[in-house]
Amino acid sequence: MKNARHEQILKLIAEREVETQEELAELLNASGFAVTQATVSRDIRQLQLVKVTGKKGKLRYSAGAGDKMDLSRKYQRVLKDAFVSMDFSSNLLVIKTVSGMAMAAAAALDSLDWKEVLGCIGGDDTILVVLRSPADAAALKERFDSIIQ
Repeated sequence: MKNARHEQILKLIAEREVETQEELAELLNASGFAVTQATVSRDIRQLQLVKVTGKKGKLRYSAGAGDKMDLSRKYQRVLKDAFVSMDFSSNLLVIKTVSGMAMAAAAALDSLDWKEVLGCIGGDDTILVVLRSPADAAALKERFDSIIQ
C-alpha cells in the first residue's frame, strides 16, 4: 500500500504544481488513498521531496533534486576511495585504482553524466576514459583533482 501511495505521490507532483501537504493529502484522498496530513508528511520525508520554484513563482514539491545530489556525492566518494593515480594523452584519460575497484569507479564516473566523457572501460585496477576532445582531458583531470583532494 505504501509503495503504491508513494508512486501516486510522485505521479501527482510530476503532473501538477502541488504547493502544500494539505493539497497533496486532498489529491491522494481523491485518488482513493485514505491519508492524513501526518502520513503525507512522513511520505514526503521518506521520498526526500524538496520544494522548488514552480512556473507561477510559488514553491511546489519536486522529486529527484535531493536524490540526484546524494547520488552525485556517493559517486564522487567511490571515485575518491578508489583513486590511486591518473594520466592523459590526447583525448584519453587513464585512471589507476585500488585493485578490484576500477569497474565500480568507472560505473560511478559514467553515472555522473559529465559532458566531456564519452564512456569508460573498467578493468581490475585501471579505467580508460574516452573524452570528446584533448582539451577535455586536461579539464577533467582538474575536476578529478578537486574531487580527490
